[in-house]
Amino acid sequence: MLVGPSGLPYGLAALAGAAPVERLQEMRVAVSLTILVGTMTGTAELVAEEVRDTLEPKGHAVDIRPMDRLEASVLEPGRTYLVCTSTYGQGDVPDNAAQLYEDLQRRRPDLAGVQYGVIALGDRTYAETFCHGGRRFDEIMRSLKAERIGEVMEHDASAGTVPEEVAVAWAEDWVQALAARPRLKRGEAA
Repeated sequence: MLVGPSGLPYGLAALAGAAPVERLQEMRVAVSLTILVGTMTGTAELVAEEVRDTLEPKGHAVDIRPMDRLEASVLEPGRTYLVCTSTYGQGDVPDNAAQLYEDLQRRRPDLAGVQYGVIALGDRTYAETFCHGGRRFDEIMRSLKAERIGEVMEHDASAGTVPEEVAVAWAEDWVQALAARPRLKRGEAA
């Protein structure tokens, strides 16, 4: 096998592009994640799309799944999830996320080996229920032994900031923290 100056076999060096060493470093930090979207008005979906559109060009694999009709079995050990959800009513999860949330409460599966983050959308004018949709998912997932990476991102709709911009900045830092962590396997605790 012929090896180029980068230490890669010539075929791999050509696939990696003009700067193979930098491309390999980027590939090492790339993560694969699924964004689970809970929304009533579409804002959380827009946020998820912006996060995906920012992370994918950096080599990360991002899949977006609305929570409609999802059950607890969607959360698989060894995988990474980003819960992006609004808050509805009296601090509830959105209607499309209710089935997943209730199934997690009812079945109480062992989520050891699942890594996740939360983007919680809310409005601080509703102080008692601010970002409770995201907080509820965080509480249930942590109680089921999933490992949260970083802090929950909470966006305040009354702050005058654009949720997509705030979420993208947060997600770029979050994915770097995620890439630096060891991967959990099925049955492993954090």
